[in-house]
Amino acid sequence: MTAPITDTSAQTSSPSVDPAEIARFSKLSSDWWDPNGRMKPLHRINPLRLAYIRDAACRKFGRNPKSLTCLSGLRVLDIGCGAGLLCEPLARLGAEVVGIDPSETNIAVAKLHAERGHLSIDYRATTVEAIDMRERFDIVLAMEVVEHVNDVGAFLARCASAMKPSGLMTVSTLNRTWKSFALAIVGAEYVLRWLPRGTHSWDKFVTPEELSNYLEASKLGVTEQTGVVYNPLADRWSLSSDMDVNYMLVAEAL
Repeated sequence: MTAPITDTSAQTSSPSVDPAEIARFSKLSSDWWDPNGRMKPLHRINPLRLAYIRDAACRKFGRNPKSLTCLSGLRVLDIGCGAGLLCEPLARLGAEVVGIDPSETNIAVAKLHAERGHLSIDYRATTVEAIDMRERFDIVLAMEVVEHVNDVGAFLARCASAMKPSGLMTVSTLNRTWKSFALAIVGAEYVLRWLPRGTHSWDKFVTPEELSNYLEASKLGVTEQTGVVYNPLADRWSLSSDMDVNYMLVAEAL
């Protein structure tokens, strides 16, 4: 039995970090790797977003997505990595992964799970603003993070500066529509109880147009984008032209 992990979340003056959001996800840290627990929706959508990242990277860097080591030699920064749900499969595909999260509790859980799986992943309890400005990555990920930061523009600017000139960024977030309010907040948090109440704030959701403008201000252009929808009858997530609720995009240097 391991000792209980006490949260001592990384202190930072980062303009993008919301301390309340850090505390909220720290409380969920023990549930991260339970596929039937409170993180079940994230586990269900994880294969889809992993495939999207893998395929975009393979197109960009001329790799074969069917290869089990298709990301070999590529440096990946996963921002807001939680307990490593994306970091681990990316590492298994050969990537050199750095996972950062401002919650020390989440990082402790991530490190322990990676050790048990004999995976080498560089986990750090920090923010993107605090990492060494000289570090550069082939792939920068901000998955389900944008809707939890205080200053989206400042956050994405720092993400962009962490990219190599030839790199790419993948972002997934929630659109600010009445449909997203009905499905992502009322439906997911209050009716289906997929997520704890208060997980999301609708006013922090970002439209694709706003996100594109923020990226352009950081000299990045959107090269592809897609909606992500849930089919309750099939109990699965899939890519879609419908971007009214969840969506993902890829951005590269202009």
